[in-house]
Amino acid sequence: MSAAGARIGVITFPGSLDDGDARRAVRRAGASDVALWHGDADLHGVDAVIVPGGFSYGDYLRCGAIAKFAPVMTEVVRAAGQGMPVLGVCNGFQVLCEAGLLPGVLTRNSGLHYVCRDQWLRVENNTSTWTTRYEAGADLLIPIKHGEGRYVAEEPVLDRLEGEGRVLFRYVEDNPNGSRRDIAGITDERGRVAGLMPHPEHAIDPLTGPTDDGLGMFLSALDTLVAA
Repeated sequence: MSAAGARIGVITFPGSLDDGDARRAVRRAGASDVALWHGDADLHGVDAVIVPGGFSYGDYLRCGAIAKFAPVMTEVVRAAGQGMPVLGVCNGFQVLCEAGLLPGVLTRNSGLHYVCRDQWLRVENNTSTWTTRYEAGADLLIPIKHGEGRYVAEEPVLDRLEGEGRVLFRYVEDNPNGSRRDIAGITDERGRVAGLMPHPEHAIDPLTGPTDDGLGMFLSALDTLVAA
């Protein structure tokens, strides 16, 4: 498969905000973007899926709790079980946790304030499908914007994530939301399903974001797809 031949789908739910930016990031990385609709039980032959940020279904019940029942998510869960790379950003991270693709939950920020700013992260794992372009220990500057980004899990789950090297990113200098163990992003056991609260799709060009540090996530996934 060539880079241009790789097809990465981006889901739009009612309330999605960042689907357009996620599709732009896919194109900037060199892949072809495919729009996926929440009500369609069809992934249209894509090679990877991104669940973008926003407020799916208004988040009226609990962030991501309604989106997990969308017909397209049934297909995402099935495809992830077969090894398809899946990335959840912000609300998408919440959806992946609610759908059971990633452990833990995202709760209200400590202090109960919405936060919107540029945030330093540290790369803890550079072997997952979504992080191979980074050096382990590298610091990245990527925007955050959320009110419910406090990652929480039971102690044995946190210990397992740490022990298996499944913490992808950790907040440095300041923890913006009170996440346990400063966790900003995690991956599944195979390193193919990933979720994070910061927005890499908003850091693909210094002209429009603080850096292009986020582009590496999309390039990493493309490398995996081309090599497959």
